[in-house]
Amino acid sequence: MSERQYTADEMMTVAAARQLRDGTACFVGIGLPSTAANLARATHAPELVLIYESGCLGAKPDRLPLSIGDGVLADTADAVIPVPEVFNYWLQPGRIDVGFLGAAQLDRYGNINTTVIGGDYTDPKVRLPGAGGAPEIAASCGEVVVIVRQSRRTFTERVDFVTSVGYGAGPGDRARLGLRGGGPRTVITDLGILEADPDSCELTLTRLHPGVTVERARESTGWPLAVARDLGTVEPPTAEELAVLRALEATMRAAA
Repeated sequence: MSERQYTADEMMTVAAARQLRDGTACFVGIGLPSTAANLARATHAPELVLIYESGCLGAKPDRLPLSIGDGVLADTADAVIPVPEVFNYWLQPGRIDVGFLGAAQLDRYGNINTTVIGGDYTDPKVRLPGAGGAPEIAASCGEVVVIVRQSRRTFTERVDFVTSVGYGAGPGDRARLGLRGGGPRTVITDLGILEADPDSCELTLTRLHPGVTVERARESTGWPLAVARDLGTVEPPTAEELAVLRALEATMRAAA
């Protein structure tokens, strides 16, 4: 693959990384969020402060961590603090600007499921890894960015279990529930970018990745997808972004 050819996952990861602003504090979920956050720090946002649930503040890993307990995070952090302090002092009082999350299911109001699929909680079809710190991240960060591959199985009319609240059932629900954070501002997928409508709180398609059509995005969504009138197109990855991303992913494969 040449430096300017790229996969849908690479486009998604680059688009997600671009959402992170230099100098902000970002609470990072493992997996795709961690890849995108480390890409941002290695390119346009060198002063991005990465915070991991394990208590690592200002981690600067030279490779992608395999988990939140990966030693490279503690080795390169500005400080390592107890997990309760991460939540009680940093997260819950609103001291973290951006939460970066993944999802197994997502609905039109940005509610996230990472707990169970099908059946009920006691007897599900699939039991997922669970909540971890995601509910607190979704509740308390200044804003939330979600990165997830888009399909009808993932983008569901109604999530099977609300692990992390987005906008609940619509306008006013976050305030009613006493959630201090701003909620899921942006959802980045392998097809495009969705943003929460300021009035309805419904996720709205605002930009498509190159070569993706509105029809494909709608076919991959389990509800009638709202589309912005001024629908745009995401800029393709630059050669630098692709080179850095591929180098990061190579380090994780070597460490696995």
